Amino acid sequence: MHELLQSLRWQDIADILIVAYIIYRVILLIRGTRAVQMLGGIAVLTVMYFAARELEFMTLYWLLGTALSSIFLIIIIIFQRDIRRALMQMGQAAPFTRSHEEIPLPLEEIVRAAVELARARLGALIVIECETGLKEFVDHGHLIDAVVSHELLFTLFLPKSPLHDGGIIISKGRLHAARCVLPLTKNPYISPQLGTRHRAAIGISEETDAVIIVVSEESNQVSIVRHGAITFNLDEKALRNRLEAIFSPREPHTMVWKHWLGKS
Repeated sequence: MHELLQSLRWQDIADILIVAYIIYRVILLIRGTRAVQMLGGIAVLTVMYFAARELEFMTLYWLLGTALSSIFLIIIIIFQRDIRRALMQMGQAAPFTRSHEEIPLPLEEIVRAAVELARARLGALIVIECETGLKEFVDHGHLIDAVVSHELLFTLFLPKSPLHDGGIIISKGRLHAARCVLPLTKNPYISPQLGTRHRAAIGISEETDAVIIVVSEESNQVSIVRHGAITFNLDEKALRNRLEAIFSPREPHTMVWKHWLGKS
């Protein structure tokens, strides 16, 4: 034991700490997702592989060995969504990828529109772009590029409006596009009571860092979705406070890496 400690270099300690932190971040990333169950399945196959070798089940051993030889490719295919989300989070933390231009967001117009839509029992899906670009979703929608106003937002979601289906995307302080098709969440733990609008909001928030406001026409409730988490039944004050907390304070660029490292 003493000889082992004497042969231990500072590089070895740093190496262990870095690997431990990466494993910790991966666990935080997949916690509460279907990836946990998939990892459990891979662990079972690994145990079966070693058991088949010890018990000399040669056919099973060969079959599992062939499958596990491509385990890294399998993991990339299965967890491509989670890997993409992790890489985007790291990219957002990089100082050279962040824009120094601060464009004011018309929060009051958005809040007022959401409240008026809820009172009128009109469903709505408002996506606010953050650091991750939403061009791939804008391209499949109807380009508008207009000044954000509560009147325009309200009008777009009227049942007789040709653009009321799908979601609208607000980018760089302007109403960028409407009738955008958003990906539905595949999280099996989502309540079956949630409809397509809420599932689309959660889906886009799982793939990007966008903030989404959902107005339910059934319950006339306003909800906000971010990073796959949804907060229900927000009144006007609560919605305004939540949006201001997200968009008003801007962290200094030098603090971004510290924020990412300390995020749990």
